[in-house]
Amino acid sequence: MTKLKKNKMKTHKGLKKVLNVRQSGTVTVCKQGVLHNTGKRTTKTNRQKRNANTLSKSDYSRIKDLI
Repeated sequence: MTKLKKNKMKTHKGLKKVLNVRQSGTVTVCKQGVLHNTGKRTTKTNRQKRNANTLSKSDYSRIKDLI
C-alpha cells in the first residue's frame, strides 16, 4: 500500500508581508498607506501610522489558515 502525502496549505505571500507574529502568539498588523505619497498627509497622520495594531481574535480566526 502506498502512503499518501498530506496536502499542505501554502502561505499567502501578500498577507505574510503585512502581518508579524510575535513569540507570545499575538499578531501585529501594519497600517496601510505608509510607503509612499506621505507628503500629502499631515505629520500627525504619518506619525500615527508608524505604530502597529494588534489583530483582533475574530480576524485571527478568519485568517489563521493563510498564515
